Amino acid sequence: MRVLVTGGAGYIGSVVTEQLIGDGHEVVVYDDLSKGHRDAVVAGAELVNAGLADAATLNQTLRERQIEAVIHMAASSLVGESVEQPNKYYKNNVVAGLVLLDAMLECDVKRFVFSSTAAVYGEPEAQPIQESASTTPTNPYGETKLSFEHALKWYDRAYGLRYASLRYFNAAGATENCGEDHDPETHIIPITLQAAAGKRSHVEIYGEDYPTPDGTCIRDYIHVIDLARAHIQALEALSEGSRIYNLGCGGAGYSVREVIDTAQRVTGKEIPTRFGPRRAGDPAILVASSDRIKSELGWRPQFQDLGLIIESAWRWMQTHPNGYSQ
Repeated sequence: MRVLVTGGAGYIGSVVTEQLIGDGHEVVVYDDLSKGHRDAVVAGAELVNAGLADAATLNQTLRERQIEAVIHMAASSLVGESVEQPNKYYKNNVVAGLVLLDAMLECDVKRFVFSSTAAVYGEPEAQPIQESASTTPTNPYGETKLSFEHALKWYDRAYGLRYASLRYFNAAGATENCGEDHDPETHIIPITLQAAAGKRSHVEIYGEDYPTPDGTCIRDYIHVIDLARAHIQALEALSEGSRIYNLGCGGAGYSVREVIDTAQRVTGKEIPTRFGPRRAGDPAILVASSDRIKSELGWRPQFQDLGLIIESAWRWMQTHPNGYSQ
């Protein structure tokens, strides 16, 4: 299959591309490189360096490369930033996404996998979160992802655009060639490993008074390879109709304190911590159930253990001490 991966020069997008190529698919990466890295584009994939708002380039790419399906990874995705700059999130996550959908319709491409987020649920009453839970986002990031999901539902009904929306939280870990390299870095596992490597003085823990066993937030952490495999399985199942799936770690989740303690064990390094105030829009516990995708598609994550996830990220950091800037 000829697949366009938006955001394919980013962290998750590069691994999705790597897995697609490994399965024998042809991949075109569509990325403006504002957050991604040219060196993260996997060998064998073609790069189109452009933004989603560029409808002419999108149409040309879809037509000339004879694209058959799109996996949409490109987005603004920082909760705190979304609270401070909601305009940016509506432009990038909703408006630009609609440009992409319209280009697909213009070029008769009607298979679409969307990288959504379990932040669409807000702070649900029951954990782990089921797909049937009410969607009441607590920040513009989750709200814009949900708005785009609503658009997908109506595009399916009106135009026959088949989609799968995958809701998940924290992708983590690495493959041999693809890892996490953001500037600035905001994700807890790479931040913790940077502290272990002496690249930052400490790890800031935002809030110590949440209603959790150790007072710190609890989240899902899912290995990026398992996440990529779920996107591919969802793509292959689109002939059976549109669907929404949660993707989670399969347990009770892990607290920030547990992440840091596990990183200390994996690296053998002491990791200093400091407590800061809570961040706006951060729920105490967010853990998603993956029962539906396991039952319907047979998805079976292979790297659920937090130690394995952190070990893979640590190995990548050791071989890429400067990220993709070698």
